[in-house]
Amino acid sequence: MDMHTVAIESPAPKAPPVPRNGVDTPKLFATINMVGEQPALARFQFRADTKWMGSTHSRSVISGFHGAGGEMQHAEPVAADSDHPAVLCGTDHGPTPVEWLLHALAGCLTAGIANIAAARGVTLASVECHVEGDIDLRGVLGLSKEVRNGFQAIRVGFKVQGDATADTLRQIVEQSRARSAVFDILTNGVPVAIAVDA
Repeated sequence: MDMHTVAIESPAPKAPPVPRNGVDTPKLFATINMVGEQPALARFQFRADTKWMGSTHSRSVISGFHGAGGEMQHAEPVAADSDHPAVLCGTDHGPTPVEWLLHALAGCLTAGIANIAAARGVTLASVECHVEGDIDLRGVLGLSKEVRNGFQAIRVGFKVQGDATADTLRQIVEQSRARSAVFDILTNGVPVAIAVDA
C-alpha cells in the first residue's frame, strides 16, 4: 500500500478589523459578540428630564441611562432646548420638537452608516444628510379633524463619499435604514404612556 503525506494548508487567519471612520471597529465586533452571547445586555432604557422654561420654551437634560446590565452616565449631562419660532408664538430659544425629531432621525442613520461602513472595511470621506418633514398645522391647532397632528411625510437625502463603489455605499445606507431605531419608531410606532402627577 502506497502512503502519501499530503500537507493541508489552512487559510491564513483573517486580520482583525482596525478602527475606521472614527469607529472602534474591534470594540464594535466585541460588543456584537458579547450581546449575542448574553442577550440581557441588549436591554437599554434611555431617559430625558424636561422643565418648562416659559412660553413654548422647554429644556431637557440627558445624563443617565440603564444599559449593559447597569446604570450608566454620559461623559457630561447634555442640555437641549426646544421652542417655537416667533411666527408660532414662541421665543425661538431652540429648534421645535419636530425639528429635534428630524435631527434624531438624521443622527441615527448617520451613526449607522459610520458603523456599518467600518464593519465592512469601507473608509468614508464624507457623509452629509438633509432631512425635511411636511406638517399641516391645522391638526395641531385643532382646526381640522381630517389633518393629522404630526408630519405627513419625511424625506431623507444622503451624499456619501468613500473608498467603495456607489452601489456599495447605497447598500450601507440601506442597511443603516433597516437597523435604525429612530426609523423603526417613526415608521412602526411605539406605545406611549403618559402619567400626570398634579
